[in-house]
Amino acid sequence: MTKRITVLGAGMVGRAIIYDLSREYNVTAVDIDDAALEYCKEKFNAITIKEDLSNTESLGKIINGADLVVSAVPGFMGYKTLETAIQKGKDVIDISFMPEDFTTLDKLAQEKNVTAIADCGVAPGMPNIILGHHDQNMQIRKFEYMVGGLPKERKFPFEYKAPFSPVDVLEEYTRPARLMENGEVVSKPAMSEAELIYFEDLGHLEAFNTDGLRSLLTTMEHIPNMKEKTLRYPGHIRLIQALKEAGFFSEKKIQVGDCHVKPVDFTSNLLIDEWKLEEDEEEFTLMKINIRGSEGNQPKDITYELLDRYDPVTGLSSMARTTGFTATAAVNLLTNNIFTQKGVFPPEQIGRENESYEFVMNYLKERNVVYRRK
Repeated sequence: MTKRITVLGAGMVGRAIIYDLSREYNVTAVDIDDAALEYCKEKFNAITIKEDLSNTESLGKIINGADLVVSAVPGFMGYKTLETAIQKGKDVIDISFMPEDFTTLDKLAQEKNVTAIADCGVAPGMPNIILGHHDQNMQIRKFEYMVGGLPKERKFPFEYKAPFSPVDVLEEYTRPARLMENGEVVSKPAMSEAELIYFEDLGHLEAFNTDGLRSLLTTMEHIPNMKEKTLRYPGHIRLIQALKEAGFFSEKKIQVGDCHVKPVDFTSNLLIDEWKLEEDEEEFTLMKINIRGSEGNQPKDITYELLDRYDPVTGLSSMARTTGFTATAAVNLLTNNIFTQKGVFPPEQIGRENESYEFVMNYLKERNVVYRRK
């Protein structure tokens, strides 16, 4: 019997998930946006439901008939959505990148005999899986990765486009960055320690600290040095820092005429159109992962590189493909009974199992998402 999968969120990343899963499963797409739902219905023959996913009572009813749930909602809705799905006894793959600690739902998931894998996108996600794999055989002293999704055409003033909610992007620019330095977790301002990095075929990009290590700070606390950085075109971060210092990201309401508004809400609403990727706009995703340590008393350095571009055949953006297909690989891990543990897991737990690691890497390669090891 064909599995029934409900995808919560039909934005650009959700669309990639629905596209990939609809070729094998019965897929239901849920969103508040009519245009997004119509696209999924016409292109992928998905069943569509219009619903405000912040309404947990309605959400619980919607997912009742699903065999598995994929949560592609904005981060601020992520924890409650994951909790609701687990409470209903549904296996879940989550890419919401919620600010809360999702592992607090582990006990509930075990009680409900549920498997939930969170943070299962391109980043966090794939660096975790890769690190989990190599941590089995190496004594790792240093782990760092840098990642960014950027438009091919640099358009003034931001030279940036986002395939997901601007609210989630602004989180990267405001949430303090947690790093591991000499065995201690340290907190540094978001966007700190900016540096120019040269990439062949792309030129110089700017890398800066963001809070991307997440679960690795606890599951890999034995690794003394870990860092994650985000990549943008040079100059972008200076502009963002100016907006931040001027108060555009403030959560404190201000009075404008007869209204009281949060500056961050105003800013994110302005950026929805400014940062929106056009349907056929070319962009790319770049990632570099460095692992340094030893194996069998011999020094060992491993580098993985990803450079993925917009796919004109499917019309899917690179960031949507690289994020969405990691999630669908995890879906197939569960439906094929390759990963069978119960509870809530970060992606590094997948990497610890060789069969699961190889499955994910091959799954992505078959879809032309290739992590080249050096």
